[in-house]
Amino acid sequence: MALGLPLLLVVVVVAASSRAGLADPAPAAVSALPGLPVAGLAVGFYNASCPEVEDLVLAEMRAIVAKDRTLGPALLRFMFHDCLVRGCDASIMLESRSKKGEQDAVPSYGLRGYEEVERIKAKVEEACPLTVSCADIIALAARDAVYLSNGPRYAVETGRRDGKVSAKSDADNDLPPPFSNIVDLKTYFSVKGLGWKDLVVLSGSHTIGSAQCSSFASDRLYNYSGRGVQDPSLNKTFAAGLREACEAGRENDTTPVYMDSTTPYDFDLGYYRDVLSNTSLFLSDKALMDDRWTRTYVERMAAAASPDEFFDDYAVAMTNMGRLEVLTGDNGEIRKTCTSYVD
Repeated sequence: MALGLPLLLVVVVVAASSRAGLADPAPAAVSALPGLPVAGLAVGFYNASCPEVEDLVLAEMRAIVAKDRTLGPALLRFMFHDCLVRGCDASIMLESRSKKGEQDAVPSYGLRGYEEVERIKAKVEEACPLTVSCADIIALAARDAVYLSNGPRYAVETGRRDGKVSAKSDADNDLPPPFSNIVDLKTYFSVKGLGWKDLVVLSGSHTIGSAQCSSFASDRLYNYSGRGVQDPSLNKTFAAGLREACEAGRENDTTPVYMDSTTPYDFDLGYYRDVLSNTSLFLSDKALMDDRWTRTYVERMAAAASPDEFFDDYAVAMTNMGRLEVLTGDNGEIRKTCTSYVD
């Protein structure tokens, strides 16, 4: 989900919502969560120690997205890169002088949001010194990125602490590449304790933001299955537009392309309609049609008149991801700044 500014095709763009003039709703409670709660995590963890933290994060996110709407999707992606590697511990913020940290891994190429997380952390530190973890700020910022894109404002469990280890090899091995097939995708998720429904629901995050040509053009447009041809399943009209944006042979092509070409800044059901109509970007998107459970969900969301079911499911799936390998209690640390060197 690497982002940028130029357009792919002639598309209808709905501006990112600032929800200006409306009272922000209290975060909706997540009901019927599968599994047991994680000790040390709770909705409202900072109610006594930093009661204004969620308002502070939302205010900063609103200002960030108002200035550059591409940063909303970027900060949503940021949480995925944090949580799927060593758990939700803000290890993605740690830097390595020897270039052996998560930031130096191939999947982190084009990742944006480091400065914005630090900006939010500084604002929270002014109000509540050494109280709120960077890991929790990343999770809250991701939620608000969804909300400011006209998505749900779901409740976020907090109480995470920050990790002290960041390894390039972990990020290279733990993040599913965009050319993954359905077996690989389900394996990546199951290793983390996530199921098929988490996979298909969290894939819906691709309904906002854009991707660089280098992340999909070879697999879909020019060298499908190593045969030097276009993916035959790709919608022909859609593919022609992609070819105009993404030149053949450009290995590091950073040209950005919307992942939902109709409403790229609205958190809606557009992604599932794209997958069903063969107008999605990644092989990993297409792969959702190769499993009966994920395919059925895609078909139901694509035909849905309301996003309510997806929104409810998304709240649960993000909660599940937000519980991965967390550090709580006396584990980890609370840093004054999120950026720190590991070597």
